[in-house]
Amino acid sequence: MVQRLHLVFGGELVTPEKTTFKDVNDIHIVGMFPDYASAHDAWKAEAQRTVDNAHMRYFIAHIHRLRDEEAEASSTEEFG
Repeated sequence: MVQRLHLVFGGELVTPEKTTFKDVNDIHIVGMFPDYASAHDAWKAEAQRTVDNAHMRYFIAHIHRLRDEEAEASSTEEFG
């Protein structure tokens, strides 16, 4: 089975119209999940928990897209 890691994180934004965090030190890392379905469940739970704060947003990052194991060198790999 192919592992497709997803990171769920969020925090308070400067303004609801942008995705700039008010304080990156206060970003809430919900966790790393082995598939999109479980990441989506975690994202939805956090989004519903903070629904009363218009500045609070949660995101799903597709970690598996950052590194392509089939490619000789990924764009995220350090040069050197």
